[in-house]
Amino acid sequence: MQIIPAIDLKDGQCVRLKQGRMDDDTVFSDDVVATAGRWVDAGTNRLHIVDLDGAFAGEPRNGEIIRKVCQTYPHLQIQVGGGIRD
Repeated sequence: MQIIPAIDLKDGQCVRLKQGRMDDDTVFSDDVVATAGRWVDAGTNRLHIVDLDGAFAGEPRNGEIIRKVCQTYPHLQIQVGGGIRD
């Protein structure tokens, strides 16, 4: 079994929504790249990133910060979800 950590993004921050409500979130970090780095330091080689803004808007919204994570950790396999419709 492989555990793949996930980072949920809202307004460029790492968050967790309460019961899936965008207006009720807990912010865990405002530094997404550093958060990804903590997972890399813990030994992960894969990361799942969810663009919550994009999921609710119907189109990607946090692409720039996701690109920064990809550029900073080019060896990291990243799966992205949220706002991708085609």
